[in-house]
Amino acid sequence: MSKKPLAKKLRLGKKSSQTRWAPFWTVAKIYRRNRVHPGRHTYVKRSWRRTRTKS
Repeated sequence: MSKKPLAKKLRLGKKSSQTRWAPFWTVAKIYRRNRVHPGRHTYVKRSWRRTRTKS
């Protein structure tokens, strides 16, 4: 098994955090009283099945 370079590990770490939903308390802050899924207002919606990364 080969060792990954540190720069690549850092890039992959950043990409893995882009798959998460926004925190639940931001829903009330943005939409007030409406019930909305926190995945709706995340900046980057990325899935390891849908899209490939260039890192």
